[in-house]
Amino acid sequence: MEILVVGAGIVGLAVARALAIRGHAVVVAESEASIGTGISARNSEVIHGGMYYPPGSLRARHCVAGAAMLMAFCDSHGVPYRRCGKLIVATDESERAAIATILDRGDANGVPGLALIDGAEARVLEPNLACVAALHAPGTGIVDSHALMLALQGDLEDAGGAVAFISPVTRILRIPEGWRVTVAGEDLVFDAVINAAGLGAQALAHRVEGYPKVQIPRQVLAKGSYFGCTGRPAFSRLIYPAPVEGGLGIHLTLDLAGRMRFGPDVEWVDRLDYRVDPARAQAFAQAIRRYWPGLPDGVLTPDYAGIRPKLTGPGEPAADFRIDGPAEHGFSGLVHLFGIESPGLTSSLSLAEDVADRLVGAESRHPV
Repeated sequence: MEILVVGAGIVGLAVARALAIRGHAVVVAESEASIGTGISARNSEVIHGGMYYPPGSLRARHCVAGAAMLMAFCDSHGVPYRRCGKLIVATDESERAAIATILDRGDANGVPGLALIDGAEARVLEPNLACVAALHAPGTGIVDSHALMLALQGDLEDAGGAVAFISPVTRILRIPEGWRVTVAGEDLVFDAVINAAGLGAQALAHRVEGYPKVQIPRQVLAKGSYFGCTGRPAFSRLIYPAPVEGGLGIHLTLDLAGRMRFGPDVEWVDRLDYRVDPARAQAFAQAIRRYWPGLPDGVLTPDYAGIRPKLTGPGEPAADFRIDGPAEHGFSGLVHLFGIESPGLTSSLSLAEDVADRLVGAESRHPV
């Protein structure tokens, strides 16, 4: 098949790679001048374990499978990553039930190695930590997301695929031969189209002529800001508080150089705005000191912000990933990916196999 994948973020590149490895002719259309300039460039770079998500959900299934696939891919392709582990902490007795629920979900999802420990045990692992209990997730890691995308692009190109930059898609029309797509002002014909446009997924779906508008979910934007932290790292593992509405709380992550950063918070917005308000540092410090009372004054510095493409808003239950293929909408050769936020990076290789199976069937499945 000749296939167009729209969007050269982590998920789009992973999908394109999976299809190219199966022997299809694949082109990725990217509206920007380089890979991964949207969601993929503005996240925590965490390899999640899969313990947060409801059993049986796409997020749970693809996160658990994807984490194993991703680490194996990094090993085989020389992509820098580290399995540093994570502690999800209860800072007071009222939060014990929340982390116990996460443990139950993780066990149901098949996440390996989870253990509930008390505050004293947690402080043996992380002496600067304040908590009454913690869930230890030793399989969680961090990854160089740009190196990961370069490796995915390399595999895609080795398999005969290509990425076309500055190539916005403005029209998609079903024709007897397949799909006529206007890319960078030129009409091209493909057998199949994959919408992996991230923040632009809903807008792209609206450009599919004749596609039912009621089939396109609304998009809700949740901004998350990050603050860096000067000074020597106080922790060797990722530290997460009990989850909050719309996210996992202001957590401590590390980059591969060991630098600490905090975030993201949750700010519901109606437009893309990547500025970090320095005034938010006060609220960050208050949240951080619940699990790190020793946070020095004045060490938080504005770093970067990302936007999550959510399908539900404030006060609503978190939505699952949404993969709309021919079985869902009845259009052969068309797959939409909606609401692919966290843990999209972790899930990317597993999601890619799912999308390929939905499009062309499982008979040509290829190992990572």
